[in-house]
Amino acid sequence: MEPGETVLSDLITDSRLVAGRDLAGLVSRTGRRMGLDGTWMYVTDLQQTGLVALPQPVTAEPQMLGIDGSLAGLAYRTERTQRSRDGGTVWVPMIDGIERLGVLKATAPDLDEDLIRWCQALADVAALLLVSKSSHNDLLTEAERRRKMTVQGELVWAFLPPRTIGTARVTSSAVLEPAYDIGGDAFDHSLTEDALHLTLLDSMGHDLASGGASAAGLAACRATRRSGGTLADIIPAIDTILDEWFTDRLMTAVIANLNVLDGTFTWVNCAHPPPLLIRDGRVLPRMLERGPDLPLGWAFHTASPPTVHQTRLQPGDRVLIYSDGVTEARSSQGVLFGEERLAQTVIRAMAAGDPAPEALRRLLQELLSHQDQHLRDDATIVLAEWHPGPGRP
Repeated sequence: MEPGETVLSDLITDSRLVAGRDLAGLVSRTGRRMGLDGTWMYVTDLQQTGLVALPQPVTAEPQMLGIDGSLAGLAYRTERTQRSRDGGTVWVPMIDGIERLGVLKATAPDLDEDLIRWCQALADVAALLLVSKSSHNDLLTEAERRRKMTVQGELVWAFLPPRTIGTARVTSSAVLEPAYDIGGDAFDHSLTEDALHLTLLDSMGHDLASGGASAAGLAACRATRRSGGTLADIIPAIDTILDEWFTDRLMTAVIANLNVLDGTFTWVNCAHPPPLLIRDGRVLPRMLERGPDLPLGWAFHTASPPTVHQTRLQPGDRVLIYSDGVTEARSSQGVLFGEERLAQTVIRAMAAGDPAPEALRRLLQELLSHQDQHLRDDATIVLAEWHPGPGRP
């Protein structure tokens, strides 16, 4: 067994010239140098229902493991290392920042606490390498897909950020369905030194033009924001793009900023369902409900600025932003999913200790079950939590 620091340093160096498809094999060889019998890398599929094994030269491991009902899935769901009953196997979450990528399986005759800690360090490095390779390699994209993606889905996913981002002060997590056939929904979240930016767009229709309008809307939002524009500047920027290039499309939107230092939440609502504020395990009715502005498109906002709303959050508050495809989803008996069920599903999951990404994953499962696994409209949800911690503003 070689020193862990040396082995991990060599892994980083050796990974520079390794193709994405050879990464799992390189990590496995690194694990053997640490004293492991072997390692196997699993990544989540796009809908977060299964964990898919990345290719290795020789393996007899299962190629797919369920996220619900397996020890590997438990490590993924809880973001905590899990050990088998016989003590010879550990499943370690692979996390990029706070974005769950999958799990690393490691086996050894004697997995003591020191070796488990090195397994966790190996999983952390493997996650970073996986992300770095995926920016220019289809390895992760191919592994996470279980069927063909539509063109509009490919277009929108290309513009979307990671599903989960965050710092010690704030977390934002998002989900979007139908994953392989997105119509006009899109989300964005990004961090600056003292703010979290949130965007949810819902373009009219469910075709390539809808996907194009949403992608263009995200691009206009980012271009304006990154050049110093405010929320009041972003709305007419998107409006102008839609009016010029997507003349038959209207779009609803919630675009917001959360100051992570003092909890000031600022937002604009263009004909979209109002966000929900969850505090102390319950929804505060109508706390973020304001008179909405007109939808984006048709130059509604080029002459007059949008109304910018503001409130102050409390530590631990959660803001839930969603598209109408969530609450208006109907069962085969015609029952709406509804706002109350949406909020209560998230509240129950987080009360049980689930992290935000897992709470949203469970929410999507319930939503899909409500519509017999076939959504008739896009369903997008963004959940932001402000958790500044003790001793902080």
